[in-house]
Parts: sequence; structure tokens; C-alpha cells
Amino acid sequence: MRIWKLALTVLLAGLCVVAHARDDIRAAGVSNPPPSEMLGGFDRFELKPAVLGGVYAGQPINEKALASFQRNLDQRVGAWVAAQNAKQPGRDPARTLIIEPRMEKVRFISGGARFWAGPFAGSSRVLLKLRLVDQATGAVVAEPEFYQHAKGMAGAFTFGATDNAMLIRIAAMAQQYLETNQPAAIGGPTGWEGE
Repeated sequence: MRIWKLALTVLLAGLCVVAHARDDIRAAGVSNPPPSEMLGGFDRFELKPAVLGGVYAGQPINEKALASFQRNLDQRVGAWVAAQNAKQPGRDPARTLIIEPRMEKVRFISGGARFWAGPFAGSSRVLLKLRLVDQATGAVVAEPEFYQHAKGMAGAFTFGATDNAMLIRIAAMAQQYLETNQPAAIGGPTGWEGE
């Protein structure tokens, strides 16, 4: 009986070490710099599909997180883009801003992992980058980044609901950046709270 307790303790300790030894996912700072010009200088907006960065692409759990994020992005940023494109353009020809979302880094804990390992599965984290490009010139107007996380303990108590809420929050942050920088180029928060 004591061997099983010892084995379980070692296993749980090992899970903790593995959970915390993962990629260091964080934003470069607490604020995004302002775009090179206010986004209100564009008449049309085109939202590209979100993609996964580097080694994170092709992993089933990351692809699932990307699909969930894309649904949230379409509901928020997609709706904002549709509303902006419904307005009469102020210029002829109209200026178009391309919005390219890229899930640069992600560590998403699935509901199954939360069920079996609980808080020992670790925290979920995501770093999103938006590349905003002037379609006519190819000039990069801004490259803001957004960070969100879901703590392991909270994820365990909610059976993964906080992990999914993280993807909702990061899509909302992208929408807020676009809205805030439309009347004036002021930048915005990354979601990173520092050390």
C-alpha cells in the first residue's frame, strides 16, 4: 500500500514539473505600440483565417484550440469587419486593411486532460499576433500581440471552461484593439501583467 502512495506522489510531482517546464509563452511587454496610422484611414477591412505558428501547427489539440479561437474571432472581429464594410467608403479607390491573425504560441489543456490530471495538467496559455497590412502598398501598419492564460487550478474546478474562456478573451482583445485604434492611433494592452 505504501508503494502505491509513493508511486502516486512521484507521478503527481512529475506531472507538476512537466506542466511547468513547457514553453515560456508571454507577450513582449504590457502594452502594444500604436499603429503607424489610425485605422479609420481605411475604408475596407479583410479578415484572413487564423493560422498556427511554427511547431504548434499540426498538433491535434492546438488545431482544436485554433478552430475554437476562429469561431470566437469570427463572432467578434468578423462582425466588426462586416459593420465597417457596410459603410459607404470615404475615398475612391477605397483603402483596404488586411488583418492576419496568427496564434504564435499556444498551450491548450483539453477537457479530457483536465478531467484526468486536473490542475496537474498545468495552465493554458496563448499568444496571438495580428499583422495589419495596407493592401495597396504592402506596408505593415501594426503588429500587436495579445496574451491570455487560464490557471491550472481554475481549469480543474471548471472542467476546462476557463481554458475555453481564454480563447474568447483573446478574440475580444483583438476586436478592442481594432476599435480603439480606429479614431486615433493609441495602441493598447497586450494582456500580459508582467512578472
